[in-house]
Amino acid sequence: MLLGRKHLVRPMHRIHTIARHRGVRVAALIAAVALSLWNVDRVPHTALLPAALGLLPFAIGKYILCPLRWHAISTSGRTRRWHLRAYAESEILGLVTPWHAGADLWRVHRLETIDVRRSSAVAEVALDRFIGAVGLIAAVVVTGVTLPGTVLAIALGAAALVLVAALVVRRRRPFLAGRWPWPSPKVFAFGMLMSIGYQATILGLLIGAIDAVGGPVPGLQLVAVFGASQIAGVLPGVHGASPRDGALVAGLAAIGVSWREAFGAVALTALLYWIPALLIGGTFLFLRWRGWFTERRPAAA
Repeated sequence: MLLGRKHLVRPMHRIHTIARHRGVRVAALIAAVALSLWNVDRVPHTALLPAALGLLPFAIGKYILCPLRWHAISTSGRTRRWHLRAYAESEILGLVTPWHAGADLWRVHRLETIDVRRSSAVAEVALDRFIGAVGLIAAVVVTGVTLPGTVLAIALGAAALVLVAALVVRRRRPFLAGRWPWPSPKVFAFGMLMSIGYQATILGLLIGAIDAVGGPVPGLQLVAVFGASQIAGVLPGVHGASPRDGALVAGLAAIGVSWREAFGAVALTALLYWIPALLIGGTFLFLRWRGWFTERRPAAA
């Protein structure tokens, strides 16, 4: 058993070492941005004003509403400002990894640097993800999109497993459960509200992108297409070339937007994600590399 564990730890250590290499992260960042630029370059006409107007509410949703949701359920004791910085830093890593997994790993890492146990850090980030997913489903239901039976069953099954696991741990390992976040109904409702608000800002960004490439904004039909595309986001994919992006292109084409304009709008949306990520998250990461915002590590026993 010990030998098998060693064989598992060594590859994970190598992966962690590679992921921490600054050159690897910079190369991944350049490749991801280049993919978005290559897609947008095929769009013949792009107006800057509609794109900028759509980007502003999205930046507020991504870099204010989402960190506030995380802060509300966090037991780290850190300020809102700390959560805003850590979340912004994580977004760059999330955009260069499938399923935005890099963002979660970075947030766990940041929690560990302030002496939060790894199990508690993972539970906190997972809970934030879970509340975000519940908010997403609520936003999709509000749009009037009927969830497929399979998707609904998986979502309810996952929620039931999380609840059962939490109750078992709380009953048999109360000392461990005491370190995990247990949001009150009020906090949970607040988190869902932040998630729904964030989904609305993504829709605003999409409307701005469609207008920017010269396509007609289809009104309420767009809301239904957006809701359906968000369901495809549960499948892993690279930012700018994910199942969600493909579903969104197909949905826009189905409601009267030309294929060229649909591709252009989705590609432009993927590129616009990078602007606040680099300006906000990139600035915080750069300042951290220069020695700013460095938390004291716990003293060795």
